[in-house]
Amino acid sequence: MRAIWKGAVSFGLVSIAVKLYSATEEKDIRFHQVHRTDGGRIKYQRTCAVDGEVVSYDDIAKGYDIGGGEMVILTDEDFAELPLSTSRAIDVLEFVPADQIDPILFAKAYYLEPEGQAAKPYILLRDALRDADRVAVVKIAIRQREQLATLRVRDDVLVLNTMLWPDEVRTPEFGFLDDDIETRPAELAMAGSLIDSMAADFRPADFTDDYRAALQEVIDAKVEGREVVQPEEAEEAAPAAIDLMAALKASVERARSARDSSSTPSEPPPAQKAAAPAKTARAAPATKTPAKKAPAKKAPAKKVTAAKAAKKSA
Repeated sequence: MRAIWKGAVSFGLVSIAVKLYSATEEKDIRFHQVHRTDGGRIKYQRTCAVDGEVVSYDDIAKGYDIGGGEMVILTDEDFAELPLSTSRAIDVLEFVPADQIDPILFAKAYYLEPEGQAAKPYILLRDALRDADRVAVVKIAIRQREQLATLRVRDDVLVLNTMLWPDEVRTPEFGFLDDDIETRPAELAMAGSLIDSMAADFRPADFTDDYRAALQEVIDAKVEGREVVQPEEAEEAAPAAIDLMAALKASVERARSARDSSSTPSEPPPAQKAAAPAKTARAAPATKTPAKKAPAKKAPAKKVTAAKAAKKSA
């Protein structure tokens, strides 16, 4: 695991240096948006809705919509003046019974690890919380936001649970709550019997994500059956490699032709001299005549033909 935050737990005169780690992770299977025909990734650009231009990150600011088409733009100086804690401290506000905190307030969980020589005070706070059967209500600043949180003990480790602020919890407003609906004692007794028949101790390991497992099986089957699409973007270097091979092959052929031409006799026999013009005229359309049998007087013409063939191949 990688620490996402470093600071200190501060309660009273005691300060405990700690590291913060994410205690949970989502196991959902993630997908990319791709082109159905070739599997290419879909890319998005940051464009301005007013002029349609692509905007870089340096030109992007935070804006608050006040309605009516008006926008308030905030700068880095505006955020620098806010009363956000930058002391890297987890300030303990109070210790309360755990059952007084509604679970709906809990957001995300983090593990706390002591850093350096802080193991002794860390264990002291852990054991004290366990013996008192209470949790610590704290404040912490994470990712430029101050959050309410709790510190509790789980498996001999301090766990920090970030919480929602009270005004972030919605009030249920449903019509049936105002209706006068009563349950009969027999119905209530039958429902209680059903609950008793299904009562059990909660063991998280007994439950699995069947949908994710089935989806993974589908993906594995497609991989084994090689139903895999490789986008052209992953093969962009292939055309360059093919052109390079063609150029190398043409260069080798031209070098061989030049070497064979330079190794032919400078003066062919008299019999070949007399037959050379007619043979050359008939064989001109074809280029299959070996270089060694060609007359020495026609060597320059053969060099030009080889060069043209190499150029055409390239």
